[in-house]
Amino acid sequence: MKVLVASHTYIVDLNCEKLRALSKLEPGIEVTVVVPKRWKPGGVQNRIIETEYRDEGAFKIVPIANFSQNHQGLLTFGTDLISLLREFRPQIIQVEQGSRGLAYTQMIALNQLLGLKAKNVFFTWWNLPYKLKLPVALLEKYNLNHSHGIISGNQDGAEILRQRGYQGPIKVMPQLGIDEKLFTPQKQPELAAKLGIKQDDFVVGFVGRFVQEKGLLTLLQALVSLKDQPWKLLLLGRGELQAELIKFAIENSFQERVILVESVSHHEVANYINLMSTLVLPSETTYKFKTLTSVGWKEQFGHVIIEAMACKVPVIGSDSGEIPHVIGDAGLVFPEGDRQALANCLTQLIEKPDFAQSLGEMGYQKAMIKYTNKALAKQQLEFYQELVNGH
Repeated sequence: MKVLVASHTYIVDLNCEKLRALSKLEPGIEVTVVVPKRWKPGGVQNRIIETEYRDEGAFKIVPIANFSQNHQGLLTFGTDLISLLREFRPQIIQVEQGSRGLAYTQMIALNQLLGLKAKNVFFTWWNLPYKLKLPVALLEKYNLNHSHGIISGNQDGAEILRQRGYQGPIKVMPQLGIDEKLFTPQKQPELAAKLGIKQDDFVVGFVGRFVQEKGLLTLLQALVSLKDQPWKLLLLGRGELQAELIKFAIENSFQERVILVESVSHHEVANYINLMSTLVLPSETTYKFKTLTSVGWKEQFGHVIIEAMACKVPVIGSDSGEIPHVIGDAGLVFPEGDRQALANCLTQLIEKPDFAQSLGEMGYQKAMIKYTNKALAKQQLEFYQELVNGH
């Protein structure tokens, strides 16, 4: 099977591991990844990434000249894409820029013009209802009408696509998996000593952006009611809420229990997760359903949850967006914004270490079965085979 995947996501080599795994699943699978030749990452001033060709046999990364260097929806490719498609002749063309991506429209048109007869697939994370104006509404309608299959990163996204009129196959799975060699249970005595974490400390952990929608103030409010318990709070990340979090901790006299570590490299994140007694993702939806606009936010997946699971760290998450589907029965879920319910979850894990350990084991098994790069590659291949075989 020949698979062509196009997305700016794969400019970062770490993000290519699932597709590498896909190319190794069976003899005869070839994966060619199309990336923009030049890309400017969001929020990074004056930085342009120049991508390079890479040939790893059945797996290749091919930079193609591109229009728009920092807008996913407006990204399109130059004429060198035509020669690549003619030579490679894929059976699957997957574009990971959402339902209204111009690059997807371009691929659909070239698939027809070149007579490739490939199956058109796109990936989307979008999980909020929306209305579109012309001509974008027509663009999306064209893309949906010519899609043979869709991969959605979450259940809400799949439901929205049904509401938009799409009736074909939809696979729900995340875009990226976890590296189980990196995210694995491993004691960190030196790092613990450096951060002042003792063996009997119950470490409540958070990894991510310090912003309102991540629910950090709810987490701190839950911890206020547990001041008699032997916990410490390890916050890994940065963001606009940092000063407010520190102020809250000082006002409630537990600042000495807070360990704040600014963002570290991806390869170091696992070390910090392995210090945690539990990882909490208390995300809070900001979207107002009555307005039927796309303003707001809802948790699209919560990748840090599966990273913690892979480290056998028990997880607690709110019921925002995809979180309850990711956790299932392999962790604890509480109503978003409910500080008392979150406090009750934390109390269960503090007071019942055997229960906490069993949740950690269940999460680990789920992560290994469902969320490693190889596991996701297998799910993706099965979906492709269904499309190619016409099921």
